[in-house]
Amino acid sequence: MVVLWQNSSSLLGGGGVDGAIHRAAGPRLFNFCRTLHGCKVGEAKISPGFDLPARHVIHTVGPVWQGGDHDEDNLLANCYHNSFAVALQAGVRTIAFPAISTGAYRFPRDRAAKIALRKCQSALAIHSELERITLVCFDQSMLAIYKRILPLQ
Repeated sequence: MVVLWQNSSSLLGGGGVDGAIHRAAGPRLFNFCRTLHGCKVGEAKISPGFDLPARHVIHTVGPVWQGGDHDEDNLLANCYHNSFAVALQAGVRTIAFPAISTGAYRFPRDRAAKIALRKCQSALAIHSELERITLVCFDQSMLAIYKRILPLQ
């Protein structure tokens, strides 16, 4: 399984999901990420999983919500699109996504969930090699949003 996470553009760890992944993967992830020279918003890069139970980590930087007039929807969609592209190029068959940008970056959760589900469903329809996509919810309110929106997709 591949773990995908939102992080700062440096890819060198921090708080939230980013920090948790770095702590679990161990110091070799930090050292490898230094060689990636950061990542722009909406782009994706891949690294080994090191001490994680995942073979790879896909790094993407989600947009900070600025009211919706700064191309945030497209940038978030690009996080998913580019993450799938990197994953498929590496031969990945399963992938897990947190709710990108919905924490400290304040992207509206309903809006982000709709984008995530649309991009995941599109990837599954196009890429038969994908076996499983897991949407990871870190609280009950995000789970409730996905459950409410999923039947509408």
